[in-house]
Amino acid sequence: MNALTRLSPLAYALGFVLLLIAPNFVYPVLMMEILCYAIFACAFNLLLGHTGLLSFGHAAFYGTATYTTAHALKIWGMPTLLGIATGTAAATLLGLVMGLLAIRRQGIYFAMITLALAQMVFFFFLQAPFTGGEDGLHGVPRGTVLGLNLNDEQTLYYFVVTIFVLAFWLIHRTVQSPFGQVLSAIRENEPRTLSLGYDVARYKLLAFVLSAMLSGLAGATKVIVFKLASLSDAHWHTSGEVILMSLVGGMGTIFGPVLGAGIVVSLRSMLADKVGSLVTVILGCIFVLCVLLFRRGIMGAVSAWTSGRARTEQTVQSSN
Repeated sequence: MNALTRLSPLAYALGFVLLLIAPNFVYPVLMMEILCYAIFACAFNLLLGHTGLLSFGHAAFYGTATYTTAHALKIWGMPTLLGIATGTAAATLLGLVMGLLAIRRQGIYFAMITLALAQMVFFFFLQAPFTGGEDGLHGVPRGTVLGLNLNDEQTLYYFVVTIFVLAFWLIHRTVQSPFGQVLSAIRENEPRTLSLGYDVARYKLLAFVLSAMLSGLAGATKVIVFKLASLSDAHWHTSGEVILMSLVGGMGTIFGPVLGAGIVVSLRSMLADKVGSLVTVILGCIFVLCVLLFRRGIMGAVSAWTSGRARTEQTVQSSN
């Protein structure tokens, strides 16, 4: 057990406190955007970092949830929670369909199939009459939840925090469960896991669908925050951004994707007005530096350093 694991209860408590007081120091809308992308990155990391499956098409689930939730709230007049649930369910169903088609392949073939399917979803949203085409869906009503008006910024913020905490808890429990241990075994050595009698294809499909569901939850929450759904939500750039968040923060770690989402979204927000479209070049340079200097991401490097230090201390104590 490394130092990060021993401090995890303290880290969770500290993180929760920081979330509660964050609006006093950070623009609340920026914090809510970070939390939405943090859910998205954690969902993606469940597939890549813990199962070893690289998907280039996760924007399809994110975008499907945004359009479905926006349509459900604006056109069908659904209550807010039901609209979010509808968008999340649509992303889950799409994840099941895409998973059944893609899970039979491995490596780069799996990645390219997910990219191709995601592009099909993107062009569907571009051409479909109910999506508004390039204009998207604007003016989505936030509504109320349990009598609380989500048009109040503070109420909306704590609503998003609640969704993030629940999603993060679900991911943490999944990773720590026997199911999560099997996923880790598949990532490390799939043939050996198969030889032990596990239905590897079924586990991978379940992980894919769960990742799609949580990605959809992130997209549905984003609609409530910004009151719009646009083509950028389903664009392949969004898939690239979530990959960048996971790699910068640290694949296969619990807090890494959250940290990565905070870094990428904050940089994009701060640099967009100053450098314009060059922000993508800067993010690309950060990605290259991270791959060269932090192969395990920031949290992965911290975890490796603390583990190495703990082993050194144990060695010194044993020699004495």
